[in-house]
Amino acid sequence: MDTNTNPQGAAGTLAGSALAVTAVALALGTFMQVLDGSIANVSLPTIVGNLGHSTDDGTWIITSFAVANAVMVPLTGWFTQRYGVVRTFVTSVILFTMASFLCGIAWDLPSLILFRVLQGGVSGPMIPGSQALLISVFPSQRRGLALSIWSATTLSAPALGPVLGGYISDNYFWGWIFLINVPFGLATAFITRRNLAGMAESPRKLKVDTVGLALLAFWVFSLQIVLDLGKNRDWFEDPLVTAFAISAVIGFALWIVWELTDAHPAVDLRLFRSRNFTLGSLSICLGYALLFANNLLLPLLLQEHLRYTATWAGLVAAPSGLLAVLATPFAGRLRLDPRLGASLSFLCFGCSFLMRANYTPDADFLSLALPLFVQGVATALFFVPLLTISLDGIPPEKLASASGLSNFARITAGSFAASLVTTFWDRREALHQTALVEAMSTQGAGWPGDQLDLGARGVSHAQSIGLLYQEVIKQAYLLSATDIFWLCGWVSFALIAILWFCKRPAPSDHVVAAD
Repeated sequence: MDTNTNPQGAAGTLAGSALAVTAVALALGTFMQVLDGSIANVSLPTIVGNLGHSTDDGTWIITSFAVANAVMVPLTGWFTQRYGVVRTFVTSVILFTMASFLCGIAWDLPSLILFRVLQGGVSGPMIPGSQALLISVFPSQRRGLALSIWSATTLSAPALGPVLGGYISDNYFWGWIFLINVPFGLATAFITRRNLAGMAESPRKLKVDTVGLALLAFWVFSLQIVLDLGKNRDWFEDPLVTAFAISAVIGFALWIVWELTDAHPAVDLRLFRSRNFTLGSLSICLGYALLFANNLLLPLLLQEHLRYTATWAGLVAAPSGLLAVLATPFAGRLRLDPRLGASLSFLCFGCSFLMRANYTPDADFLSLALPLFVQGVATALFFVPLLTISLDGIPPEKLASASGLSNFARITAGSFAASLVTTFWDRREALHQTALVEAMSTQGAGWPGDQLDLGARGVSHAQSIGLLYQEVIKQAYLLSATDIFWLCGWVSFALIAILWFCKRPAPSDHVVAAD
């Protein structure tokens, strides 16, 4: 969302403690929304275990939130112009708080997924709204401070999310990872409404592209269902998966035609005529997809196959967000060609993923966490250079649409990547398991089962075979994960080449949200 202009026309109307309290409340709006995108990752095995489902089914908890949020992002600009930024933000926070409460009391997996869809959908305006209001309440000479507050909260949530989610899952009822939003959401809505109610706004009636949005939601959700159900139903051998795949293709084609011919499209696809926007958005989508998929895969690997608790899995992931918070102020002061800054980001991402490709079953905590420090540096350099490249040359009146389209594509790509990575993980595990069993069988008497003196420890032959098979599965899943880490590392390096097909962006004063 473009925040170059003052959305309220009342900058600097707050001062002293009122300004500080309002800034904290607005920052909490950003924090809650970003937190809920990451807090469930390490809690996923606990949640699905309590609800009696598999981890494969549980990925819907992650992807449903992301897809619903992505579909609503293009509507943010329409809502803020139609109802005003304050009213839109406050309403979004209240609805998000109610949806969080429903997630916390969900009684089964279908109800939790439904409430996560609601939570993701209503939270669409929260991040761009909070940034726009932060910019508006600070005087122009202090807007750098406002953006620092916004950036710090945006990056600290992924750092605290895994740790907080893991601690709650290990020590309390998992529903509290959602219920903790309730008091903070109510406080944010109350303070924002009370302190900013008098700010000047000029709502105006606008047409909304209902057909375009309906088609968008239809094909995105159809494709997500294909990705989430296909891995368990043998893909296109299943009639339901095939039907949704056909629906996704038809819906996507109709959506393209409609958006290119409608006078006021919800998503302005004509923006892709710009080379920088197309290549920059592609880089953001692929880079974020790699990040999102790996942030989901690592906690699953640690908890399900390396015997880590949710708390310790969160602590392994924490350095990424922590270092991103610490490095962002320094990264923001670098006066580099944005293509170079983004290249450094992808270089660090690639190194981080390839370091993870060397994980072993007996890796200690430091060995597991070290790549996440490198990922933190990559995250600090990721958003601003790529958004600068993407929005270069976009007319001011189209910046909001361009930012919304870029973020819709990014969030959707992350959701799809989460489904694909879990599918690939299971498929590669089966291949590695077969290879390990064949390798042990060819060794005859020298295979590991004959070298274990488990009978002397009161373990039967059948139990010995069972223990050995569990070890084979553990090794196979680890090998599958390292395959994914290796692939992601080299894809990250390949993305660097795309950046240098972009034109060097011209200097700009526009500020955009990486919502």
